[in-house]
Amino acid sequence: MNKKWQIYETNENKVKEISEKYNLNKLLSTILVNRNIIQEEVVRLFLKPTRGDFHNPFLMQDMEKAVERILIAIEKKEKVTIYGDYDVDGITSITVLKSFLQERGLEVGTYIPNRLEEGYGLNKKAIETIAEQGCQLMITVDCGISAIEEINHANALGIETIVTDHHEAGIELPKALAVIDNKRKDSTYPFRELAGVGVVFKLIQAIGMKLNLPEESYLKYLDIVCIGTISDIVPLVNENRVIAKLGLMLIKQTRNIGLKSILQSSGYHKIDSNTISFGVAPRINACGRMGKADQALKLFLSKNINEVTELTKGLNEYNRLRQETEKQIFESAIRQIEEEHLDQNNSIIVGGKNWHHGVIGIVSSKITEMYFKPSILLSFEEDGIGKGSGRSIPGFDLHDALMKCSDTIEKFGGHSMAVGITIRKEKFKDFTKEFEEIAKQAKVSEIVPIIKIDAKIDLNEINKEMVESLKELEPFGEGNKMPIFAFKNLKIDSIRALSEGKHLKLTLKDNNTIINAIGFNLGNLAEEYRIGDKIDVAGVLEINSFNGVDAIQINIKDIMKSI
Repeated sequence: MNKKWQIYETNENKVKEISEKYNLNKLLSTILVNRNIIQEEVVRLFLKPTRGDFHNPFLMQDMEKAVERILIAIEKKEKVTIYGDYDVDGITSITVLKSFLQERGLEVGTYIPNRLEEGYGLNKKAIETIAEQGCQLMITVDCGISAIEEINHANALGIETIVTDHHEAGIELPKALAVIDNKRKDSTYPFRELAGVGVVFKLIQAIGMKLNLPEESYLKYLDIVCIGTISDIVPLVNENRVIAKLGLMLIKQTRNIGLKSILQSSGYHKIDSNTISFGVAPRINACGRMGKADQALKLFLSKNINEVTELTKGLNEYNRLRQETEKQIFESAIRQIEEEHLDQNNSIIVGGKNWHHGVIGIVSSKITEMYFKPSILLSFEEDGIGKGSGRSIPGFDLHDALMKCSDTIEKFGGHSMAVGITIRKEKFKDFTKEFEEIAKQAKVSEIVPIIKIDAKIDLNEINKEMVESLKELEPFGEGNKMPIFAFKNLKIDSIRALSEGKHLKLTLKDNNTIINAIGFNLGNLAEEYRIGDKIDVAGVLEINSFNGVDAIQINIKDIMKSI
């Protein structure tokens, strides 16, 4: 697939100014300038955020009301239930709020809907169960902003509700006692991109301030808040960067034995955003995907090392099952795509019988990444109802496209890049045809993936100190991607495929300088290139440690023949 390389036009004068002012090497300064991190306070906040960089939580709408109501519940020892979500953001949100309130002497119950049976968000049956337990106050975390009917139902059953959420708010807000969400239309809070657990952190910060508690009483939860923030793929800028940067430092010395156990079992040795995204998050999410989210919550809340050990084994097993299930669905979907030549379409829509609901979203993401086309995967049950997930590409609004298919869809929800969808089997062909026409009109086939490149580098400029300095830019994530560099006119010194043809391994040469390179999932290119070929490479610079030896390598994102 052809990709477009977009190399920043760097302001060299500004690079020199930043380099001298902050004593940074040229490469770091170049990246900061390219990302418009140039104002003094912005540079400081990016490189060295402190606990003093958190905004005042009382700037959030309804925060005062929420805090006052929770303080009453603490004083009167009321029956309180936290209603959360089954993903990492939801699990960490419940963990933080429950732990903090328990330390204030308030025992709280929790409710996590079963992903496979109940789906996302509040539902009336769950609220009735909570009411039967004598709940007086329900606090939602990472959900609730769109639960208009459900919260009306809670009101009718005598339950007061505080909503804490971070999803887009509609014109109508739920009639809750307090609605804390920076995406409210009337929000004046300085930052709107907090994760659900970030909103919960602001709530406990506000309670701590109101009670004149030491900062430690809420800052000590930043390790868990960091996990949810990085895992939810919110932009790691502004307050999220403060959370992630300070949180990663705290994770290295975490007192949460559940978190410590899952880190040790993940196989990752460094504590960074990569470890959280690919080592911790999949294991927690696997519980929710397999309908066992309560196990992940127990892990974070447990104080018993033996229980933690068993729960960690369980999480690893759920993750293994998730991977196995995901592989089976992916292979089945690929067969369908190849047999029906769906890769020649502008969109890819496939359906299967009894595909696991908790996993098809991941497979849809993989298919979209593989073919660079919007994809929708549907699982059809015996009753002829298909439930599925869709993923999109930049430049094609998936939610908007589905709005135009209301005659063939039962229901759907989500945003421009990801959706959940329900459809009847008899409408499947009509929907596929209708959606494909919309994708065709949007000229999806003309959309080219763009690789944003921070700088062009010669091999003789690279040294270990330079590569190590890139850690200053951590944590990486949405809104702060790992820097990608262009290396031009390199000669292939050696080339081979690894892992049964899956990955690509090369050594590349420029004059007398040689560097190793690895291309994950690029093994097919081993047949396209030969020793001696001149190529241009776009990739990430990293230190590869193997058998106690550190070596610089390029993690390849794209290759093309030199012109």
